[in-house]
Amino acid sequence: MVTKTFKGVVDFFQDEKDHILNEWQKHIVVSLDDPYKDRMKENGEVMFFLLIQSLQKSREELEGIIRNFSISIADQRVKAGINIGQFVYNVNLIRSLFQKCLMQMDLDEAERYKYNDQIQHCFDQFLYYSVSYYSDAKNQIIEEKTKFIDTSHKDRLTLLGQMTSSFIHEFRNPLTSIQGFIQLLKSEHPAMKYLDIISIELEQLNFRISQFLLLSKKELIGKEKIHFSLNDILDEVLAFLYPSILDSNVKIIKSLKEEVQLYGYADEIRQVLINIIFNAIDVLQARTSKEPQIKITSHHHNQSHVTLEISNNGPKIPEHLVKSIFEPFVTTKSLGTGLGLFVCKEIIEKHKGSLSCESRTDLTVFSITLPISE
Repeated sequence: MVTKTFKGVVDFFQDEKDHILNEWQKHIVVSLDDPYKDRMKENGEVMFFLLIQSLQKSREELEGIIRNFSISIADQRVKAGINIGQFVYNVNLIRSLFQKCLMQMDLDEAERYKYNDQIQHCFDQFLYYSVSYYSDAKNQIIEEKTKFIDTSHKDRLTLLGQMTSSFIHEFRNPLTSIQGFIQLLKSEHPAMKYLDIISIELEQLNFRISQFLLLSKKELIGKEKIHFSLNDILDEVLAFLYPSILDSNVKIIKSLKEEVQLYGYADEIRQVLINIIFNAIDVLQARTSKEPQIKITSHHHNQSHVTLEISNNGPKIPEHLVKSIFEPFVTTKSLGTGLGLFVCKEIIEKHKGSLSCESRTDLTVFSITLPISE
């Protein structure tokens, strides 16, 4: 064998080119579904070209060349939709063939190490950029698809919300008429049975309708903020829920501070209290304990805010649900909509307040903090 100079190394690879590429094509992994399977020879030519460039160019010059080919190859692999693992295997296969060819040359150790290092660096860079561009392109496709799905889903939800809101708004008109006629029947026939029960059930239905309307913001039209008493609102709520409290045998314990005035939408704060207390009653109904209790307390913060705590001695809410309990469509009830507490939080935050939940064994506390009216 003759010792190979730099030109001799390049010439030796050129002489062995056909043998190397043919050997590579015999052993590469190519999917039958790959639309570019007939262009594998071209890809081999690209990698042979990079091999020769790695022997002739500086690393700085080589990097620009590698980047350009990597983008092209990565784009091809993305369009092919084939696992990138096949590409990595095939690149490493031709790399090993180049190394075997290098070992056949009569080179001293220093020369062989130098050329091998150049080849390794070249194909390390080629794989790095190709896989990186491939991953970026794949991620972009996934993001675009996700964005399209999200947008389409949001559009459908918006349309569904508009339809639901319109339907419920129209449904409320005859409900109001029915409530009016119930009042007339009460005045004309005070001894008639079941009118109070019908009236209470209609109020419950009206409350559920209001929850949906609050989501659409339509309920705010024509409403004005007023000053109102928190204690009075709470008394009204307990009177409204009295049949449910009585039926569930729940004991209500109140410990409220002096009169507190709030400023906002009284009807909405009333709905928040109804929802939270009614949920507590519902939970306690299924409790085996003989002494179900709901405790309602209040205390001030620097005379600027009041906190109302509504606690019940029902079972603990699972930790994962406590973290997401105020999100829409999250519910602990088999027949719940998951909108009640979401609406409550929206209302309290709209009033510049906060709503939180803490649950431990035998004690769940909902804390409502609201600014006191000046």
